[in-house]
Amino acid sequence: MHHHGYAWLGEKATFDKESVRRPPGQAPTATSEKEVHDRYRQAVAAFPASDVPPIQTAHWLMKPHSTIRGTWEDPGEAGTWPGRQLAAFSPRFASAQDREAIRLALLVEAAVERLGHGGDVSLGHYLAGTIFHSVALITCSPNRAAPELPCPARRTGV
Repeated sequence: MHHHGYAWLGEKATFDKESVRRPPGQAPTATSEKEVHDRYRQAVAAFPASDVPPIQTAHWLMKPHSTIRGTWEDPGEAGTWPGRQLAAFSPRFASAQDREAIRLALLVEAAVERLGHGGDVSLGHYLAGTIFHSVALITCSPNRAAPELPCPARRTGV
């Protein structure tokens, strides 16, 4: 078991687009409404290549290997990575409560504990203006929420 780290920083309007955050799923039928066909086509084109956080955290494993920001075997080492991310961006967090050092330390502590039990971690914060920052750690090989998803690093032979 190991853990992959993912990060994204972008406009809230992009984050709000479901077609880039949800895998295509089952193809629509000939009798499906036009909107269903349009959403499916958008998802087929956008989801696999997009680095926008997926709606379901485990679906990060469906993204290309190039979206992985780090890989760790040890949950404790993996947990320090979002801590560094949060520390770097916290001065820009829109909410004063989210910037509190004790709260950030507790988030990191909880992340390490969750990873130690094979869970995933997904954190997101709005920054001043219309920017959203997302950090995720996904347990891989296997993932508890989606054990059928292969490791993106192993799919590419890395």
